[in-house]
Amino acid sequence: MFEFNRIKRLPPYVFAIVNALKTDYRRRGEDIIDLGMGNPDMPAPKHVIDKLCEAANNPKNHRYSASKGITQLRMAITEWYKRRYDVDIDPESETVVTIGSKEGLSHLALATIQPGDVVMTPTPAYPIHPYSVIIAGGEVTSIPIGPGIDFFVEMEKAFKKTWPRPKMLIINFPHNPTTQVVDGLDFFKKVVDFAKENNIIVIHDLAYADLTFDDYKAPSFLQVPGAKDVGVEFFSLTKSYSMAGWRVGFCSGNKDVVGALIKIKSYLDYGMFQPIQIASIVALRGPQDCVEDFRKIYECRRNVLVKGLNSVGWKIEPPKATMFVWAEIPEPFKKMGSLELCKFLITEAKVAVSPGIGFGEGGDNYVRFALVENEHRIKQAVAGIRKVLNKG
Repeated sequence: MFEFNRIKRLPPYVFAIVNALKTDYRRRGEDIIDLGMGNPDMPAPKHVIDKLCEAANNPKNHRYSASKGITQLRMAITEWYKRRYDVDIDPESETVVTIGSKEGLSHLALATIQPGDVVMTPTPAYPIHPYSVIIAGGEVTSIPIGPGIDFFVEMEKAFKKTWPRPKMLIINFPHNPTTQVVDGLDFFKKVVDFAKENNIIVIHDLAYADLTFDDYKAPSFLQVPGAKDVGVEFFSLTKSYSMAGWRVGFCSGNKDVVGALIKIKSYLDYGMFQPIQIASIVALRGPQDCVEDFRKIYECRRNVLVKGLNSVGWKIEPPKATMFVWAEIPEPFKKMGSLELCKFLITEAKVAVSPGIGFGEGGDNYVRFALVENEHRIKQAVAGIRKVLNKG
């Protein structure tokens, strides 16, 4: 009876199909090993949880909080940037706390994009990157990303073929889902130069800053001189501190862009529960060996999965970062497409993974494994996949 144009622009959520099938099998008593959603399975560090409990027991912390984040948390963010990247951030005008980076990205698009505006995003992509723009009423033009593709050649093509010219570029390195990384700061220097030349806002999502392997270190976009003139960067405590359900992120950089997000959030929310913000200060300022511990666990899981898949004939290059393995579908199964293969893996191997088509154009020849089960369960998953590959 009712129609909602903004909702009509959103396609069916492909991942829901896989999740429904997984849930159905589990209800029947089947043991499905879930390597689908990138939902960290480890608890947050004990000292962070202890601070949350202490703060929650203080009645003063149960009132409305500040939508831009409490002062000490914004100070801790600026200290984190200085310590990690030697980047100076003004805690009053150049950073804002968000209820996870997904909320921040969505509301930033709502604040800055109007109908008719065009935004460039890579494809495949983490869905909120293009769909935050769609929800805001804008249009998306895609930049193909993957092995053997020159990002800047494709970005130039996307820019020149689009009218009106794109207003914004949303990027994410280390990249979800493809796990692609950038070497050094040269990549971001080119991005900054391109943005200045073409008057484009840059949004960089640095969610996987700490989940890097084999001595690779992920740079920050804001390390490049002039980056704050053209854009902002998001970071989340979800992966580095295993605080997924806490929903803590922040956006830092250009004061006009940050200011737009601060203003729209002042109308839309009162900020997150203050004890969570207080505990987040402890996460950022406290001992950081927990971050390295999580990184090592993901690296070990990556090694077990990649070695296992290679041993059963599914040839995979080990990713240098993220909590995922982006796996090209073996040739005998490519004709199925990623969604049908995911259904097949649940049914026959009792393993759930994410279909590449859910991440957009260019993803249908891939599936994404999330490193969210322990090494023993990953070995079980490989054993199940071995049976499937033998049938192929």
